Amino acid sequence: MDIQPLLEKSSKLHSHLCPRQILGVRIGLRGLGSLQLGPNLRSKRILTIAETDGCFVNGLSAATDCTVGHRTLRIEDYGKAAATFIDTETHRAFRVATALDIREKACIYAEDESRHYFAQMQAYQTMPDDEMLTVTEVQLKATIESIVSRPGIRVRCEACGEEIMNEREILHEGIVLCRSCAGYSYYQIPASLSILENSQP
Repeated sequence: MDIQPLLEKSSKLHSHLCPRQILGVRIGLRGLGSLQLGPNLRSKRILTIAETDGCFVNGLSAATDCTVGHRTLRIEDYGKAAATFIDTETHRAFRVATALDIREKACIYAEDESRHYFAQMQAYQTMPDDEMLTVTEVQLKATIESIVSRPGIRVRCEACGEEIMNEREILHEGIVLCRSCAGYSYYQIPASLSILENSQP
């Protein structure tokens, strides 16, 4: 398959082309192939879970048409150039990752290029899948329904009052809480600001 149109699509999203975008495109195509599905065409059938963010994800999106905005792309940031591709109809899932020695192999495939970055740029476009990627059929720990949830469902957190969408609330001792109020927040309010808020009439 000629991947150049997909690389051009990815580079437009990112303003330039880099090795991780190429990996994203190659991994995305391999994921679709593992599911025995053709081009996605923005179908909701395919769910992709990326294991890092950044330019890699632009490559994945270019190859699969899965996006965060369409709720067909999720990020579990493990800092790895890998992704899992799920067929939401058959429930089959395949994790595609880079081979452990991919950088060393890139230097062999682009032996005339002494600069590592440009060797990767060149080699990642032409290396055979079996040389650069590993594919493992996996089982999800959570159901597809709980991962995707149902859009349009809204409840209020009984602690902070903020709206919670897409069934992301937590029920704790019969009380509906958002993840922050349940203790799973990625942020905290500085004590000085909390004192100021509580002192206002």
